[in-house]
Amino acid sequence: MKHISIVLMVISSLLLLGNKLSAQTATLQGRITAQKNPVPYANISIGEINRSVMADSLGYYQIKELPLGLYRLSVSAVNHEKIVSTVQLSVVGTKELNIELLAGTSTLHEVVVSGTLKEVSRLDSPVPVEVYTAKFFKRNPTPTVFEALQNINGVRPQLNCNVCNTGDIHINGLEGPYTMVLIDGMPIVSGLSTVYGLSGIPQSLIDRVEIVKGPASTLYGSEAVGGLINVVTKKPESSPSFGADVFGTTWGELNADLASRFKLGQHANALLGLNYFNYQQRMDNNADNFTDMTLQNRIALFNKWNFNRKDNRLFSLAARYVYEDRWGGDVRWNKTFRGGDSLYAESIYTSRWETFGTYQLPLKEQVFFRLSANGHHQNSVYGTMPYLAKQYIAFGQLNWNKQLGKNDLMFGTSLRYTYFDDNTPATSGYNLVRGVYNQASHTYLPGLFVQDELRFNTQNSLLMGLRYDYNSIHGNIFSPRVNYKWSSKDQNSIVRLSIGNGYRVANVFTEDHAALTGARELEFVKALQPETSWNGSVNFVKNSYLKDGTAIGIDATAFYTYFTNKIIADYDSNPNKIIYDNLSGYAISKGLSLNIDLAFYQGLRMMVGATLMNVYHVEQQQKTRQLFTERFMGVWSLGYTIKNLGITVDYTGNLYSPMRLPLLSNLDPRRAYSPWWSIQNIQLTKQFKKGFELYGGVKNLLNWTPNKSNPFIIARTNDPFDKHVQFDGNGQVLATPDNPYALTFDPTYVYGPNQGIRVFLGLRYVLQ
Repeated sequence: MKHISIVLMVISSLLLLGNKLSAQTATLQGRITAQKNPVPYANISIGEINRSVMADSLGYYQIKELPLGLYRLSVSAVNHEKIVSTVQLSVVGTKELNIELLAGTSTLHEVVVSGTLKEVSRLDSPVPVEVYTAKFFKRNPTPTVFEALQNINGVRPQLNCNVCNTGDIHINGLEGPYTMVLIDGMPIVSGLSTVYGLSGIPQSLIDRVEIVKGPASTLYGSEAVGGLINVVTKKPESSPSFGADVFGTTWGELNADLASRFKLGQHANALLGLNYFNYQQRMDNNADNFTDMTLQNRIALFNKWNFNRKDNRLFSLAARYVYEDRWGGDVRWNKTFRGGDSLYAESIYTSRWETFGTYQLPLKEQVFFRLSANGHHQNSVYGTMPYLAKQYIAFGQLNWNKQLGKNDLMFGTSLRYTYFDDNTPATSGYNLVRGVYNQASHTYLPGLFVQDELRFNTQNSLLMGLRYDYNSIHGNIFSPRVNYKWSSKDQNSIVRLSIGNGYRVANVFTEDHAALTGARELEFVKALQPETSWNGSVNFVKNSYLKDGTAIGIDATAFYTYFTNKIIADYDSNPNKIIYDNLSGYAISKGLSLNIDLAFYQGLRMMVGATLMNVYHVEQQQKTRQLFTERFMGVWSLGYTIKNLGITVDYTGNLYSPMRLPLLSNLDPRRAYSPWWSIQNIQLTKQFKKGFELYGGVKNLLNWTPNKSNPFIIARTNDPFDKHVQFDGNGQVLATPDNPYALTFDPTYVYGPNQGIRVFLGLRYVLQ
């Protein structure tokens, strides 16, 4: 009995000790951040014991009374990538575990370069920069970045021709020549930059797109008057090993993007991308005997290298080549009719190359040399009118960053050389001996600029900049700017004030497609002078986070731009001509813009934007509304993810108010103003394991096309060479039984795409 009692006492003691040990617990606490900024109301869950807590407004969390052991923490937050972290609790007490999340669809903490020519957080930038990630564009897949911009507030891809479907980008109502396009922060300066600069970039290589609205000439010079679009490609060292994205539509479109990463020893990382687009279906749903959409065959190659250097100095070099063969016109046309007057078509062969890069000099100071160069060859025929053009541009810029106390200084110098030659009056000369002769233009544009960002404290900063350029044709040009930023202590409220000057040197290199269709004669009243603008804007940003995990972002802007010497294309004075001249009066672009982002923890996200604007010019006390410019535009993107099924539903769209359109005569039966119109799309995306993603949906759900409110869109497709048009002694068109509306052939009455409803299906694959 004595031995039994001893054994029972030992067993009892061991049981008590075991219970005591098993009752030992620890507390886990820490902070959830993203790029060193707090992530409020993140959800932290532990599946092993079915426990979860929510971080506070500053990102701090605490989980008490956790039994000792090994746990897997699942951390998620609105607009951030979900992460799983492992932690071992082996000691009683408190353990610190800070977790860094990766930004997902949120762009609040994105690094941007467009506003200040250097990498800064979007929140810290004194210049308002809008950022759209690759995920945003996947909600409505398109063959080009040009088309993808249709769902961005204040930005509208504008078609300029019903036949060849070329176009440009309007920012806050200003035409494409006022928009500068950059790739990786380097200007792809060209009269066609908003068309070919945004075509043929493999979207699987795009990291984000930055948009600055308003003049940026202080940093980038001419062409950055209305704003700029910076396409930022992925870094080779952090890109997937391979990516593919292929989709097709029931209209017969096929688009393929391929991207691959590779290394060259230990010294370099590279990205190689291929984009191919093909469309060969002759559609004529509006029954005018002309193609509704141009037939296209485009291929583009993109190659980017990042070189490893001592002290992590930057050296990046990239190149791109685009070739495109497109035509539109009479559905019976083939290439044997090219340039003839039997069947009308517009056939365009384009060959374009670009190279650009950045090199950090081997100095103690932060000194960078940036370069870009491009060549553009165009062999086009518009009916019987040939258009042959060559353009070469070389751009180099040296800038030095220097920190002096609270002053962040940047000094820079640049040089741009432009060679341009075509077969139009834009490059013709005249003297008594030679008469009219061809005269290619050579333009040099050296410049100097200085910028100082003064940070008074963590809440207030002031950015001041001044640029001086000397144009070899037009002389001295100055462009200053001032930007002030205030932010609350938690950076959830930001106010930005901006005042700046912009300028643009005219280059009518197919800036106005109507000048090349053969329907109108191009006329220059006199040598065009640079136009200038002054812009002022107020930007307010407010980000709020609710306790249920909902994130609300508000971004509101009021803008006002005043133009002098504006270059106006006059369609109204003579229906047979386009007359270019500098405006003797002034022009105004003003308005209000509002973006609202909502992201719910349950997986629902909403992005809604609207812009009210008024764009017009005043000459001889007469106010004229700008052609092809809406007074109101709205965009939206709604998405919901069904997590247990791995399916995401996206509904995107836009809405435009009426815009003034060019008519050919008082008898022209087409509408002088477009109706309200909208393009809406829906998409389903299914994610699979091993990097596969299947997506599909419907584009243009409402099947809207411009012809639905008009008797016809293109005037006189039955007589595109005006063989049966009669004119009076003043060159005005006469109304005849064969031509009751007194019209000539003209495809410039265009404000939206003729492409109707279609189904699309695609497949993505990513190999990390």
